[in-house]
Amino acid sequence: MSAASPRAARSYTGARRHPWVLGKLGDWVVPFGPYTPAQLVVLGGGAFGLIKSFGWWSWAGPVPVVLWLGAVWGVRGAQIAGQNPFTAAAGMVVLLLRHPAGRIAGHVARDRRSSLLVGQFVIQQAVLPAGVVARSAGAGADEFVAGRGVVAGSGLSRLLDQAADAGRRAA
Repeated sequence: MSAASPRAARSYTGARRHPWVLGKLGDWVVPFGPYTPAQLVVLGGGAFGLIKSFGWWSWAGPVPVVLWLGAVWGVRGAQIAGQNPFTAAAGMVVLLLRHPAGRIAGHVARDRRSSLLVGQFVIQQAVLPAGVVARSAGAGADEFVAGRGVVAGSGLSRLLDQAADAGRRAA
């Protein structure tokens, strides 16, 4: 880089810090401006309201006009949850207009219709593996898989066998 060319630095943070304002319309400069959109709404709406209700407040003299101008000055930096009032109002309108169930993949989320849940189950006698040592009728010992020490059959079949053994003993 040559020493003859000066370095230029630009900073745009000032434009980000300040809200959008209206200070000129063509070549005409707005008096006492620039104004934020919230100030313009209060200015226009307040002027309309004061003109239409002049018969009600005319006895108070300039007090309502001073309050109106104070309100215009007061909303110059108004924010609702960090947003300007128009963005916040638009968000509330969108919130009120959306479907209460919400959306899934761009479609309205709906509950599925209820349906009858049917099913069945079957309890069968357990099939014993080939290496099981059969239990003698009077011994009362459990069945074991030969060499592994694992009880064969289901828990229900064992309970039924125990109940049958207890019934035989009692008789």
